[in-house]
Amino acid sequence: MEYQPVENQPEQAPKKNSNVIYFLIAVVVALLGTDVYLYTQKKNSDTKIVYQNDEKTRLQTELDSLEAQIEQVNAGRAKMSAEMQAKNDSLRVKIRVLRSELAKGKLTAAELSKAQEDIKQLRYFVTKYTADIEELKKQNTTLATERDTLKNNLAAVSQKATDLEQKNQELDTKVKVASAIKVATADVVAYKVKNSGKESDVTKAKQAQKIKINFTIATNAVAEKGLHDVYVRIIDPTGNLITQNDSGMFNADNQDLQYTYRTSIDFRDDGSAYTIDWINPAPFQKGTYTVLLYADGYTMGKTSITLK
Repeated sequence: MEYQPVENQPEQAPKKNSNVIYFLIAVVVALLGTDVYLYTQKKNSDTKIVYQNDEKTRLQTELDSLEAQIEQVNAGRAKMSAEMQAKNDSLRVKIRVLRSELAKGKLTAAELSKAQEDIKQLRYFVTKYTADIEELKKQNTTLATERDTLKNNLAAVSQKATDLEQKNQELDTKVKVASAIKVATADVVAYKVKNSGKESDVTKAKQAQKIKINFTIATNAVAEKGLHDVYVRIIDPTGNLITQNDSGMFNADNQDLQYTYRTSIDFRDDGSAYTIDWINPAPFQKGTYTVLLYADGYTMGKTSITLK
């Protein structure tokens, strides 16, 4: 038998080396894959944290804006109703709660989503609250305008009432003046009385004992028909008012006056003549006696007589 040398035996070593290389490559690839995965996860985690931090900052800014808006509204608000005050307090509480949650640190996805939703709701409430305040301001402005209008109208009505009252008083005065009876004609005659009681007219002072005041009343359709008090004032030649023990006071032409004699006449507006007798308690003097007649608060007329 012929000896055959083994030629392939030396080639076993390279094959084994090749397997080792493949194994090492696989390990390296696996390690590289792990590094890539870990890097990707880290990057995603960092991105998520950065995103959450950015969102937290944005939400805090949003809360600052909302709170500033509430403060601005409250600074110039009108008096709030109980319901609006409760809403105002509720908004402040919500803002404090959200600030507390944001201050905890990193937010989970669920917490972040809830915070976003809460702020959306808060924004809605603040907007509506602001609108309510503005509406209240408009209502207050309208009420103030109506109040001022009412004041002006009241002042105008009051002024009209005052003017009307003044006109009524003036009219009342005119009516009183118009309804006061006035003398149409008047004269005075002096008389002496004989022992028989017969009267005869005289012109001398030493003979005169009484005077008769004869007068008629001017036609007056608005004067009250019936009895009218007549006050007589007689001024002697020296300018003094003649008074008696029973002489009292009366008012005429807005003055308080003392009368010499008082009587009444029945006015019928029919042209009747009237006579007032007056006996002088003292002797008559030479000179002129002035006779003044008053009725219904005004002067009726004036006449006189001169005795020698």
